[in-house]
Amino acid sequence: MAELEHFTVDADRDAMLTVLKRDGALIIDNVADADLRDRFSAETQAYMDATQDGRDDFTGRLTTRVGGLVLRSAACREMIAAPLVVDMANKFLADYCERIQLHLTQIIRIRPGQTAQPIHRDRWAWGTHLAHVEPQFNTIWALTDFTAENGATQVVPGSTDWPDERQPEPHEICQAEMKAGSVLVYSGSVFHGGGENRSKADRIGINLTYTLGWLRQEENQYLSAPPDLITQFPKEFQELIGYDMGQYALGYYCPPGAPGAHPDLVPPQYALGHRSEGDMLGSTEDLEAIVGATSGQSVEELQAAAAGKE
Repeated sequence: MAELEHFTVDADRDAMLTVLKRDGALIIDNVADADLRDRFSAETQAYMDATQDGRDDFTGRLTTRVGGLVLRSAACREMIAAPLVVDMANKFLADYCERIQLHLTQIIRIRPGQTAQPIHRDRWAWGTHLAHVEPQFNTIWALTDFTAENGATQVVPGSTDWPDERQPEPHEICQAEMKAGSVLVYSGSVFHGGGENRSKADRIGINLTYTLGWLRQEENQYLSAPPDLITQFPKEFQELIGYDMGQYALGYYCPPGAPGAHPDLVPPQYALGHRSEGDMLGSTEDLEAIVGATSGQSVEELQAAAAGKE
């Protein structure tokens, strides 16, 4: 029978990443203490109470999903920016991007009587067009215990390289059983799905996921957390949730206003009051990363070569 490996919070991160690449998922035990979980619950319970069940079999007809957690929960912002998670996400996705961004925030509450969710891949959010890259680093933080009876997430270890049409056999599926405060970490390519809740209590998890900086986010953070409401957050956090260039020449905008009132090409940070000098399509570091990857030469070498031809 398949099963997931468990790690402690102080385990070697490279060892965890090796298992994540091999199995597609793992569990880190005891990441969020009771105080953090209690604060999160106090900040979000009213939103859960006001949220309706899903309207199809995939979202779950006895399952509620609450998003917009960046602004709704200070405790969740701590989870989103947790150094352990962000560091692992950066390393896991480094082969495919210059920077990562928050992809979605969601409280998933599986009520008693909910049947198992269809097994799927999260990267299918972009259709089947990304089979050549790993687009996501995903987490589910257990707010309650996750058990086989109450709907612990189903995972198919080792399925990251499977064809999209492959269907798992029952013996290939395990469940992410873990105590409250633990975190399921899984890739966008592993087959998984919510479990069946045969218990008499809710199973509640916090789904926080990260993706490549150049991809469209599943949860539109620019609308869930608009510029005028996040100026008080640290600049690094603003950039993590998406207010940053995806890479060179990807994500700039032209501020509205009279001619000459603003530089014409500015990065997203400009909307939050972070000023730059003149027009720009991104940082020199971003340009160098692209140029180096495509030509093997530095920006200075290319500029010198171009000057020699004039």
